[in-house]
Amino acid sequence: MSFLFFSIIDLVALASFFLLWVGFGYVMDRSNWRAKSLSAAMNYHRLRWMHQMLEREVRIQDSNLVSNLMRSISLLASTSILILGGVIAMMGSVHTSYEVLQDLPFTVDTPREVYELKLILLATVFVYTFFQFTWSLRQFNYCCILIGGAPSNTADPTTKATFVKQAARLNELGARSFNSGLRGFYFALALLCWFIHPVVMIAATACVVAILYRREFHSRTRAALMME
Repeated sequence: MSFLFFSIIDLVALASFFLLWVGFGYVMDRSNWRAKSLSAAMNYHRLRWMHQMLEREVRIQDSNLVSNLMRSISLLASTSILILGGVIAMMGSVHTSYEVLQDLPFTVDTPREVYELKLILLATVFVYTFFQFTWSLRQFNYCCILIGGAPSNTADPTTKATFVKQAARLNELGARSFNSGLRGFYFALALLCWFIHPVVMIAATACVVAILYRREFHSRTRAALMME
């Protein structure tokens, strides 16, 4: 198989997909804009959470909160594996699935080699999401350990400040990995449109970026969290 099987519009669609995905990830995780995002607003509340936790003598509710977060992540990690299994099953019966796709009236004619590469790319996306979700789980596990060893509310201020920074930062990193995995789900939906037509994929990828951008920078949820 070779990229020679791809048409120009397929290559443009593929380049647009990766450019928008990587570009949005850069904006969210590394650019100066990230300070104005919904995720940044949540980081402030994570710091507040850890400060408040140290004032409580009983911290069971804090452990329960982290456990609830981990259950949600575990569900999505399991979902990634199930979807990946479905894609691999399609790859195992590629002749049948290819014929079914070609018989659909709204899909563009695609060489079988290109179809197989599309399936491989789709499987790769869900492998990525699985690794992101499982890394997020490990980070929240570490956060649970920190909470278990949190200093008492009578500890010296320096010890308490160090703990707050460490726990909030670890919580933030776990959430960042979770968000990366969740973005992988959104972009996988756009990638599915490639099986219909590369132009549809470009439009779907642009729509995904627009939706994610609005939620991170202009949503009512962000406005509520930014209220003082």
